[in-house]
Amino acid sequence: MTVSRVLNEPERVAPATAHKVRTAIQALGYVPNLLAGGLSSRRSRMIAAMVPTIASPIFSAPIQGFTDRLMQTGYHVMLSLTGYRPDAEAALLPAVLSRRPDALLLTGARRGPALRHMLAAAAIPVVEIWDSGPAFDILVGFDHEEVGREVATFLLAAGHRRFAALAASDPRAEARAGGFLRAVAAAGGQIIETRRLPAPSSMTEGRQALREIAPQLRGRTALFCSSDLIALGAITQARALGIPVPGELAVCGFGDFDAGRAAEPPITTVSVDGAAIGRLAAELLLARLAGATAGPGLRVPFRILPRGST
Repeated sequence: MTVSRVLNEPERVAPATAHKVRTAIQALGYVPNLLAGGLSSRRSRMIAAMVPTIASPIFSAPIQGFTDRLMQTGYHVMLSLTGYRPDAEAALLPAVLSRRPDALLLTGARRGPALRHMLAAAAIPVVEIWDSGPAFDILVGFDHEEVGREVATFLLAAGHRRFAALAASDPRAEARAGGFLRAVAAAGGQIIETRRLPAPSSMTEGRQALREIAPQLRGRTALFCSSDLIALGAITQARALGIPVPGELAVCGFGDFDAGRAAEPPITTVSVDGAAIGRLAAELLLARLAGATAGPGLRVPFRILPRGST
């Protein structure tokens, strides 16, 4: 019984006793039969997480925070990558649910009736991250359109009147760009050029897009990019074309990536604490699994970090 508690409910075992049991497990090379344990307890001690990619810090930070917190309580995370195609998530979700996870983390909060029905039938806690809007169950995120509006307000306050936007073709990046462009138009700003890039977008796409819109950049222009990688590519190409940054082209990104902080000039960006989103998502799921009635979720703040590119 003590061994079972160490494996399934480590918080109920004294640290010294848990250490002895884990030492014995390591010496014996013992691997517990989690399937059998799940059948008896109706708990798999596994939580599934589905994100578009971990190649970008945008999603790797939340997943790291989520995983670290759950591991402290004896849960394991099964990670699945969906890319940026809604049909990929729809195809993958039944396979993930068939593994009978105790709870589920999803990226975004925009799903059709069929997927919502499937989630309801699974009858497990579901937390959606990195978005706003009506939650299926629990939501930890922020409003992407509001991000775009705040960037527009920031650049307008700096005296800019000519604007451009480069955005990846995923719903959240497009929402940021849409909020930005609508706020600029409402304030009477001039929208010079926009580009919709493949998702996920890299520095290469940022360079190519800036090369394409460069002929329209006659006069001081403020450029909003849906990620710091796109912004870094745009700045790199601007320098190659002899366009001074921020003298003739002011650039703001999103994500507060290390590459943006190390760039020359450092990139003005929108910062969201991704690791905190992951930890909060884990806390809410743990509370629900423990029988608490968790609230609908949390709004996470964001902030604009002015740097040398503006």
